[in-house]
Amino acid sequence: MSTKPRADAERNRARVIDAARALFAERGDDVQMPEIARAAGVGVGTVYRHFPDRQALVEAAAEHRFAEIEQYARGHCFGEDSGLERYFRHVGEVLASDRGLTAAIDSARGRPGSEPRGSARERLEIVVAEIIAHDQAAGRLRPDCTVADVYLLVGALSSVIRKGGDWVRFLDLLRDQLST
Repeated sequence: MSTKPRADAERNRARVIDAARALFAERGDDVQMPEIARAAGVGVGTVYRHFPDRQALVEAAAEHRFAEIEQYARGHCFGEDSGLERYFRHVGEVLASDRGLTAAIDSARGRPGSEPRGSARERLEIVVAEIIAHDQAAGRLRPDCTVADVYLLVGALSSVIRKGGDWVRFLDLLRDQLST
């Protein structure tokens, strides 16, 4: 029988993820579990109870970031202007301001590319499909754009940011190619 986690356990888990994200953003992949525990105000045993290893914690921090992107998309990408353009800009801002977490994800996964996985990916694919359909119905987006195209372009955006390129210019060029 599955039991619901205690409220204090859930709060501690959230504090650990928040502390990990802040430390990864500040210092990238150089952060260790005891530092995260201190920053969260919990013991290292509490961290390991929630996350059996560093990779699990990095993946949870990544999942948290993707949930925030999904929430932003649902709340801000269905207006009178291009929702897909707004989505790309937000993702660019998140990736540019959170390079340390991206580096930690890349390191934990053993390769570049911090794309969402599992249920986070499924939820993002649903909202991105809705944004695409909305923009196409409004005549703002070329009719052959797909969710797979958006993932490909977000990967390219991530690469531009990771290499220190002008990601805003990249998005300006991208907008011109996707518009009808």
